[in-house]
Amino acid sequence: MSEVKRARIQDVAELAGVSNMTVSRVLNNEAKVSEDKRKKVLDAVKALNYRPNVSARRLASSKSFFIGLVYTDLPASYVSSFLLGALKTCRSKGYHLIVDEYLPDNKTASLSSINELIDVTRVDGIILLPPISDNEDVLALLQKANIPYVRVAPDARLDIAPYVCIDDYNAAYKATEQLIKQGHSKIAHIIGSDAQGASRLRYQGFLDALRSNQISVPPSYIVQGQFTYQSGVEAGEQLMSLDDKPTAIFAANDEMAAGVLTAAHKKRINIPDEISVVGFDDTTLATTVSPHLTTVRQPIDAMAVLAVELLASGKFSDGKPESPGEYRHVLDFEFIQRESSQVIK
Repeated sequence: MSEVKRARIQDVAELAGVSNMTVSRVLNNEAKVSEDKRKKVLDAVKALNYRPNVSARRLASSKSFFIGLVYTDLPASYVSSFLLGALKTCRSKGYHLIVDEYLPDNKTASLSSINELIDVTRVDGIILLPPISDNEDVLALLQKANIPYVRVAPDARLDIAPYVCIDDYNAAYKATEQLIKQGHSKIAHIIGSDAQGASRLRYQGFLDALRSNQISVPPSYIVQGQFTYQSGVEAGEQLMSLDDKPTAIFAANDEMAAGVLTAAHKKRINIPDEISVVGFDDTTLATTVSPHLTTVRQPIDAMAVLAVELLASGKFSDGKPESPGEYRHVLDFEFIQRESSQVIK
């Protein structure tokens, strides 16, 4: 059987009717190409299933075509959703994604590993997932190295680098308001990890929605979680053991909400007939558990796409923009009604 010949850049140029240089500029996301020529090149790339040779591209430009991603202390469902979005976008842009985990118990080794991404792998930029997006040691390292980076859902210093997020406060407010509209007034909340600013924003949105509707919340209805399934189980058991049980529980992420479902099953409490449960994120877990979770859809995949696109564009590699507001990219959220919550009977 004869071997299928791999398409070359010359083949793409010939099919598109442009020069090799134009093809190279399109593949490197350079601005000096008309939209008409860019479309012809991309159509030719797709038709020929052309895959750029990374080594050759590195030699031909100052880019490495590698993007780093650093994460820590996040639920697997969130990380996997983000990774899939980032990988697909890197592939479409001709980049490779390198993933590294920051270990809080070994800060020296973790910082050294990030240094290797910069000095050895020579990544073109780094994506920081929360709570690393607020880690002062990591931020200082990246700023000293003068390497582009994008932060995901940061909580402070929002004028130092581009970032992507949703309005966590308003999302939690709307989710709580939906429960109130369904007739619930005895609503409990499981707070997320105190290492993440999103936890504080979601908690505040929950509280303000209750206050706006003249509903008070007893201290026993507020339980600290850690964004983990097990912390959701424990918090759910605690709330369901109260003499005056809540009629609804709003957990700050899907992992903890899934834990609440398990706690209810152990106590033979029916969801949603006896207690409604709402999560946050709309990861794949939300439709894996039973009943399926009512939740807030955070566009994790779209956030990953945007983070990669910002780094691949090179827009933020030459210093700060005129306005810090250009760094801010807030994506839309959506309240998703499913079987785990209902109008109170």
